[in-house]
Amino acid sequence: MEENADKDLTQVIMSIIINAGNAKSDAIGAIRAAKKFDFESAEEKLKLAKDSELLAHNAQTQLLAKESNGEKIEFNLLIVHAQDHLMNCITFNDLAREIIDLYKTIKNNK
Repeated sequence: MEENADKDLTQVIMSIIINAGNAKSDAIGAIRAAKKFDFESAEEKLKLAKDSELLAHNAQTQLLAKESNGEKIEFNLLIVHAQDHLMNCITFNDLAREIIDLYKTIKNNK
């Protein structure tokens, strides 16, 4: 049973890492599209980024729920790495929205 619990934990952690990484990549793509004043593409990529961020956040919530229900989650480097990715993707997505809005302002003032 212990082995299955470890495998399940690793799958949840990897879901955070993968989805947060995808979110950050899409946010970067959104900024790059906005830089070319391709706001339709920028908005599409930002939506993908937010969708991936939500998937990563939901996986993190699974871990928090287990911990709050008394199930001890062993602290390890993968968890730290996953949290780092999630925090970075949230920050990147927020900044991407601001940068896209700035590019829209620049475009409108030309």
